[in-house]
Amino acid sequence: QVQLVESGGGLVQAGGSLRLSCAASGGTISIYNMGWFRQAPGKEREFVAAITWSAGSTFYADSVKGRFTISRDNAKNTVYLQMNSLKPEDAAVYYCAAGRGSIWSIFRQQVDYWGQGTQVTVSS
Repeated sequence: QVQLVESGGGLVQAGGSLRLSCAASGGTISIYNMGWFRQAPGKEREFVAAITWSAGSTFYADSVKGRFTISRDNAKNTVYLQMNSLKPEDAAVYYCAAGRGSIWSIFRQQVDYWGQGTQVTVSS
């Protein structure tokens, strides 16, 4: 059973940056495709970014492309989301997830494990 714990959220001004971390325990993430998702109040959870198990490929929602970067360090059992040029509309609870299925399953939120989320607030 893999446990995922996100950290790094907080309050930032528009235009600022945050780096989220997702630390795994109870198993290695090296065999999992990993994703970041977010959910704003009153909205459905949405896909943000994903990275394949080998880190060979990354994928982004159009709304964050060019501003966010997903990466992973399998030796540290950790996945990161670097968020730059933050906008008020980026404010949400951010979740990481791990899936053994295809990367397309990640896009569809068909994953094996979820973290508990970390709050990101962006002031205008």
